[in-house]
Amino acid sequence: MSRPQFIRLLISLALLVLFVLHAFNIIELPALKKLENFAYDTQVRLSLKGNTDKRIVIIDLDEKSLAKIGRWPWGRHQLAKLTETLFDHYRILVLGFDVVFSEQDESSGLPVLDRLASGLLKDQPGFLLSLNKLRPSLERDARFARTLRGRHVLLGYYFKSKVDPKFAVSGALPDPVISLQELGRSNIPFVKAAGFGANLPILQSAAQNGGFFDNPLLESDGVNRRIPLLQEYQGKLYQSLSLGLVRTILGDPPVTMGITPVAKNPKDIETGLEWVGLGPHHIPVDERASILIPYRGRPGSFPYISASDVLDQTANSDLLNDAIVLVGSTAPGLMDLRVTPIQNAFPGVEIHANIISGILDASIKRRPSHSLVFELFYYFLIALAMILLMTRLTPIWGFYLTLLILLLIVWSHLFFWRRVDILIPIASPVVLTLLLFMLNNIFEILIHSRSKSHISSLFGHYLPQEQVEAIHSSGKTIETKGERRDMTVMFVNIQDFTTIAEQRKPEELTHIMNTYLTKMTTVIHENQGAIDKYMGDVIMAYWGAPLENSRHARNAMKAAMRMIESLNQQEDEFRTQGWPEFSIGIGLNSGSVNVGIMGSDFRKAYTVWGATVKQALKLESCTKQYGATIIAGAETRKNLPEVIFRELDRIRIQGKSLPVSIFEPVGFVDEVSGDTRTEVDAYHKALALYRGRRWKEAQHRFHLLHQRDPERLIYEVYLSRIQHFMQHPPDSDWDGVFPKGL
Repeated sequence: MSRPQFIRLLISLALLVLFVLHAFNIIELPALKKLENFAYDTQVRLSLKGNTDKRIVIIDLDEKSLAKIGRWPWGRHQLAKLTETLFDHYRILVLGFDVVFSEQDESSGLPVLDRLASGLLKDQPGFLLSLNKLRPSLERDARFARTLRGRHVLLGYYFKSKVDPKFAVSGALPDPVISLQELGRSNIPFVKAAGFGANLPILQSAAQNGGFFDNPLLESDGVNRRIPLLQEYQGKLYQSLSLGLVRTILGDPPVTMGITPVAKNPKDIETGLEWVGLGPHHIPVDERASILIPYRGRPGSFPYISASDVLDQTANSDLLNDAIVLVGSTAPGLMDLRVTPIQNAFPGVEIHANIISGILDASIKRRPSHSLVFELFYYFLIALAMILLMTRLTPIWGFYLTLLILLLIVWSHLFFWRRVDILIPIASPVVLTLLLFMLNNIFEILIHSRSKSHISSLFGHYLPQEQVEAIHSSGKTIETKGERRDMTVMFVNIQDFTTIAEQRKPEELTHIMNTYLTKMTTVIHENQGAIDKYMGDVIMAYWGAPLENSRHARNAMKAAMRMIESLNQQEDEFRTQGWPEFSIGIGLNSGSVNVGIMGSDFRKAYTVWGATVKQALKLESCTKQYGATIIAGAETRKNLPEVIFRELDRIRIQGKSLPVSIFEPVGFVDEVSGDTRTEVDAYHKALALYRGRRWKEAQHRFHLLHQRDPERLIYEVYLSRIQHFMQHPPDSDWDGVFPKGL
């Protein structure tokens, strides 16, 4: 093993160890945590069911209710009436209050009346008698308590993680679900509370039960992803409001726990909490008895009914009958908004509804204690594949390997998420894979940097520096011994160059040609072409090598058209310097080409050869005969459906038994005018008549075309041919090729 490879191995192993330590929570990588949260939030949003769960109904203390009943807090007599109406008129199943009643209701004025009865009006027996008769209706907390008694009502409260000793507790807690002593386990890391804010004792004692609605497990970014089902306070476990409502529906079964030992001796070694049981129902939890909140959808995934409609008995009875009901608020100033993966302002009461729905549907995602083993297996498998295989693969195959690993990570994450409701990490293995890929590529650059100079020496004379860089960065091995490729070849020739050369001094001609060749070469390079050679005034170029290029025909055609434009732009410059104006002919042909290094022991060059190359040269030689600046072969035309072509003729090519069609490009479809398209269509109809031996009709059509565009030589060519064939008809097996020498 070379030294660079050994260093690469050490750094790869160091990365692996770092991720393992992060998985064990020995060290924390904040950026990795943020990415994992981002991936989880995205997956939650993509997995939303989007439908409405009508089993759970939210009674909304909305603006409409506040406007009708009065500002919050309402008198307890109103809440008593609300409760009675829900149970007696609408026959709901269970009711949970996502509010806490921690202060006495004195809105009836009873304390003032008591002071009058013991003061100014103590000698007024009529007043005292009337007051005693009214007292039951004025004691609104007692009125509310009487309503709660005997009904399936749970009151909400909250725990505090940090408290001032003077204000540690207020109100009365409901009964705990189990004590740590009864559980027989003291090493489970339940969330521990330091204090609480609960309901008035008179109310809590009358209610069937209660549950906390706070979430002490907020992420560092404030997002509600997890929430505990149980919290510990002074050695006892208390249930959340959501869990309490589900327990009530199921008949208040005892709370059990599934605890998996992580070692052979569970008495001495810490154990892992796997689930919380309600009779036969098991709710998957983590080691702190918390769950991933099973968000069903965006706000509004549960029916909302205005509290005022319930009090007026105008609410939909079908929605409320046998429903699980939560009382909460969406009114400004009262609305309990939480940050969630769904959105930043999510009604807190609907979080409870989502939890209840998820427990009932058994759709809560879980991350069991043994998932850590799977995560470590992930890391070691990724590291093994990247370290052992990347050193044996080319950069492009290394990229494919990395892409395959990333796809497998995503697939496994989605499989476990959707099929078995298990959450496995995705960001950590993805980041590890990308880091190992980057590390290996950096070392590949260091180890193989010399290859760049080799490629530059081999292709620097044919290709622009940008393409040399592209070959090197691709990591592909360029076959120089010879191979067959699908390519496009171009020949460019200055027409009547011999005449021009004879009229110029050698040094002036050299200057003209250097200027011309530089501009033409620039256009070829700009369109990803390679110069094969210069042969006097002839330029030979190709597309599709050394790097393969599926758009070789398009790039070559764009270069040819741009060369004509560039030459036209040079006319003023040439005229100013007294240089001759000249035109060029371009032959383009696509097909299978031999490419590689060819030559003698004295001189070699990377070049192309074969029948396709010869045909391109032949097409260039035909340009003057047909009055066309560019002539392309049939394969080039086939590769360019976005270009409008004019079929010029059928000619015979040496080495081919059948004639081949040759074409003149008119322009790209979106650039050709309607008039030009009409002319081309008329031309092709005339050509079809010509090949169908309908000489008179063809002659008439070509004559009209010639009148329209007398400068286009091809019309004269066919008028001349038609005149010949009218006098000397072709043989019966004529294939459309005009006889040589005519």
